[in-house]
Amino acid sequence: MVSDALGPKDVLGQIKDDQIEFVDFKFVDIFGMLQHVTAAADTVSETTFNRGIGFDGSSVRGFQNINESDMILMPDPESAFIDPFFDRPVLSMFCDVIDPRGMTPYTRDPRGVARRAERLLRSEGIADTANLGPELEFFIFDSVSFSQETQHGYYFLNSDSASWNTGLQDDINRGHQAAVKQAYFAAPPVDNYHNLRSDIAQMLRQCGLSPELHHHEVGAAGQCEIGFRFGPLKHQADAATKYKYIVKNMVSKLGKTATFMPKPLLGENGSGMHVNVSLEKQGQNLFYDPNGSYAELSQMAIHFVGGVLKHARSVCAFTNPTTNSYRRLVPGYEAPMTLVYSSRNRSASVRVPETAGENRAKRIEFRTPDPSANPYLAFSAVLMAGIDGIRNEIEPPPPLEEDIFEMIEADEAGHIRSAPASLEEAINALEADHEFLVKDGVFTPDMVQTWIDYKRANEIDYVRIKPHPAEFELYYNS
Repeated sequence: MVSDALGPKDVLGQIKDDQIEFVDFKFVDIFGMLQHVTAAADTVSETTFNRGIGFDGSSVRGFQNINESDMILMPDPESAFIDPFFDRPVLSMFCDVIDPRGMTPYTRDPRGVARRAERLLRSEGIADTANLGPELEFFIFDSVSFSQETQHGYYFLNSDSASWNTGLQDDINRGHQAAVKQAYFAAPPVDNYHNLRSDIAQMLRQCGLSPELHHHEVGAAGQCEIGFRFGPLKHQADAATKYKYIVKNMVSKLGKTATFMPKPLLGENGSGMHVNVSLEKQGQNLFYDPNGSYAELSQMAIHFVGGVLKHARSVCAFTNPTTNSYRRLVPGYEAPMTLVYSSRNRSASVRVPETAGENRAKRIEFRTPDPSANPYLAFSAVLMAGIDGIRNEIEPPPPLEEDIFEMIEADEAGHIRSAPASLEEAINALEADHEFLVKDGVFTPDMVQTWIDYKRANEIDYVRIKPHPAEFELYYNS
């Protein structure tokens, strides 16, 4: 049973009716890592929804210092769902993080950022709803091992369906492996994950999402995608977080492992998180105009695209937030690294999907993001860039339909802008261009600075100082 409860009394009634034994309170840190704490069901009351649950904010990355560690989780009853991954009956809810001093929303709470972004959209009178439809890709592997020590560093990944296993001489190999980058829409038995994806899709439905399609992706070593229906920003950030939680646990139950790492394999396509966006007011899609000058897009949609493209390099600090993100954003792998828009070209960072004149379906698709992102912050950053474009009537560069990679090679003057080539570039861009995020209080300067400082010290420098295996190939005999 999936909960559609709207208030605390509904949730408490469901706890009783479904004989729930435990209630799980979930939230994410600012980098998107899912956290949880579990309470006995008989300790949960209306007071829980009014006063929240205390926790140590200093033990969560990017939150509080130890001298101001007390924080509060405030459960959202509308997010309640029966959690399928525990042996005892458990009801899970997503929570907002509250500062106990004044019982105010915590400025570094990602879910709070999403709430403020939606509130700004409405208060400005721009739209009632920002509808988002993220498409999260992932890899399934049979095994993974990795280590980084003083004297060695390695990673090993394996998949029975990978092209490198065509030569196995044992009873397990059936020879149904796709060639590198040739598994898109592959049919069984090459696609040996169809049944698993179907099971995951049904579990997503059971937990409140609306799965629409699933298929094998381009990467031959078990790259998959399961699409689910669009919805309001915060709801979709909850859904994306829940999606990753369900995928990882369903795959783990079969003794396999799933990763949303953007580029786990050399030579294969990386995993993206294309983000479809449209704005709605009084039930009307504001991005659709049958008489629009380009691809039936309204002028508002064009300006939204202009804002996204103008701020894309700094937005990438949130939508592509890892050093590994930029292993994916390279030419030759359908990588949407070029900061242009197009109605058909999938190498453009913004695409306008063909919708055959469907009012409701008209949208723009920001293709650069990847699934390592914290969806609350990524979606909010995209919306804030688009709002800036609408407010200031920012015109994007002319749309391009040509082969963009050939144009880049011929663009000696550097007129075509590209996504950052590294996390360091993205963080530098965010440092230089974040006024559009903070001027209305959606992101706070404190949160942006925390993000910048953490990424530089704990990820950029952490990777920078490590010897790379390729350096031994290049330089060991120097």
